[in-house]
Amino acid sequence: MVSDHFTVIGDVAVIGIHPLLKPYRQVIAQAIVSRRKNIGTVLEKTGKIAGDLRTAGYELLLGNSTVTVHREAGFSYRLDVAGSFFSPRMVSERKRVTGLVRPGEHVFVPFAGIGPYVIPAAARGADVWAVEQNPDAFRWLSENCALNKVGAHCHLIPGDALDTSLLPVHRFDRIIIPAPYGMDNALDILLPLLSSRGTAHFYTFRTRQEIPGLVAAYAARGLDVTYTSACGNVAPGVSRRVFDLVWRR
Repeated sequence: MVSDHFTVIGDVAVIGIHPLLKPYRQVIAQAIVSRRKNIGTVLEKTGKIAGDLRTAGYELLLGNSTVTVHREAGFSYRLDVAGSFFSPRMVSERKRVTGLVRPGEHVFVPFAGIGPYVIPAAARGADVWAVEQNPDAFRWLSENCALNKVGAHCHLIPGDALDTSLLPVHRFDRIIIPAPYGMDNALDILLPLLSSRGTAHFYTFRTRQEIPGLVAAYAARGLDVTYTSACGNVAPGVSRRVFDLVWRR
């Protein structure tokens, strides 16, 4: 029996295979495609997401291309799954955050990726500044802004998301920070860009026991936590967690 516990991005399935099942990788890939007619490519994930470009290791088990179009919440995202980070499991959280964006806001999205926060925010009438370091992801970000007809509202910058000197604007009503694992310093660096009473949506990786201490630390810095929630487990006892932070300064 083939498990349904795999990630689907467009028509690409990404699977992890137990070492004991390695000899049957091709059989598993064929079984997935036979059961899921919308899948044309199967990738085995062979390495964790790592490095400045946030890419993982993959092996092509079936299919001819890792380029696909993923549709989410009425938008289309073209990408190369093997070259750009994208998690379809965050769809509900992305809809929640971008649904809070108001027309005319100045929004900053560091670690922009292929645009899943950028494009919905721009579609709601915000002016969005986005920074992405991975050249492959930046190329798809540019293409996706055009594909979804929001290019007029998007200001795209290639480079280090934490290099604030790249930004021509230094005050934002809203900052959406999907920080990679181990980059909690992103909040410290980017918080000065937030306007008074502005909102930062900060993603970090924490255990449940750490949450009360974090909330207290944010309050001591003048940040009101208006919302927090887990956004999926990444390791035993560790969750990706979002904090909506309103600055009282």
